[in-house]
Amino acid sequence: MAIASHAVSKPALPAPESQVARVDTDEMAKLFTWIIQKTLVYSCALLSVAAAAISLGCRAPNADSAPPAAEVEVASVVQQDVPIYGEWVATLDGYVNAQIQPQVSGYLIKQSYKEGSYVRKGQVLFEIDPRPFQAILDQANAQLAQAQAQLGKTQLDVDRDTPLAKERAIAQSQLDNDIQANLAARASVKAAEAQVEQAQLNLDFTHVTSLVDGIAGIAQVQIGNLVNQTAALTSVSQVNPIKAYFPISEQEYMHYAARINAHNQQEVPSDAPPFDLILSDGSVYPHKGTLLLTDRQVDVTTGSIRLVCAFPNPNNILRPGQFGRVRAAGETRNGALLVPQRAVTELQGTYQVAVVGSDDKVGIRSVKPGERVGSMWIIENGVRVGETVVVEGLQKVRDGSLVKVKASSTPTKGS
Repeated sequence: MAIASHAVSKPALPAPESQVARVDTDEMAKLFTWIIQKTLVYSCALLSVAAAAISLGCRAPNADSAPPAAEVEVASVVQQDVPIYGEWVATLDGYVNAQIQPQVSGYLIKQSYKEGSYVRKGQVLFEIDPRPFQAILDQANAQLAQAQAQLGKTQLDVDRDTPLAKERAIAQSQLDNDIQANLAARASVKAAEAQVEQAQLNLDFTHVTSLVDGIAGIAQVQIGNLVNQTAALTSVSQVNPIKAYFPISEQEYMHYAARINAHNQQEVPSDAPPFDLILSDGSVYPHKGTLLLTDRQVDVTTGSIRLVCAFPNPNNILRPGQFGRVRAAGETRNGALLVPQRAVTELQGTYQVAVVGSDDKVGIRSVKPGERVGSMWIIENGVRVGETVVVEGLQKVRDGSLVKVKASSTPTKGS
């Protein structure tokens, strides 16, 4: 018997894992492709906008829209005779500085002056115990009296024996002895007188006096100290006038050497310029100073030589040891060209000025500057008298640029 075959339907089996993974990878790839396409679209759009902006920014301006001319302040180049001032650091010192020392040894018993006060020449400053010196003086007077008495005796012997020797009543040798004894007695009297004078001097030296008129310093000893000839009791400085010492370089000395040496025998050089003294507070001393002398040698350690000038000091305002600056016009530059200092710019050792021409165009020129005189600057070459230079607004101008000129209020004279 034939057996009928039936088709049995089998359940659907799940897809293999490899096929599922393939499907997920394709989907992800499509997603990434879509993101990249969108990003490229947006990037291109942004690049287009930036390119358009750059194109507009780089477009050459129209000739009709040229910037306006810069407004600057100017000043004229002036020509005049200018005194050239030099300035140096100075130290003040007394015209005479006397160190007060005793001439005899002894105990100090009195100070007779006020420290820091003005004292006169011959005024007693200190007193030393005079009793030992008074005793020596008394002894010297006694010895003088003894010598004078001996002289009187020998004179009597000579007077008595002279006629006797003529009458040959005594030997001539006795008269000769009397005469020699008399001469020896006279010498003894002179020696005794010298001893008295020396003793009197020593007694006077117990009063220590000032040697000059001036300001007395602080005492270096105290009452009761034993002092001798090497002890410094105090100092007295004559401060009217007062000296100012200042060094100048060897180059400056060589520049003025002919003038200095032409008048080195004069107490005050006739053609020396007056000196100003600038004090430590910036004020200018009201009295002018005069040059006194130049030192004999150049200091080998500093390469400078010292000059000395004197300033009147009627009120004793200036004191030894003060510092200041002395200033003098050593020479006069005739026909110097001057521009304001702010008109000159420096760049890597090169000095330049901006010159404005008659057509209001700027020309940048290199110049050679000289000395500064107040707010002005001497120009050796590079400009001519009457030309106009920019003093304000230099940062706004270039070589060949047009400017709008405004006169400067800065004075155009050297001071």
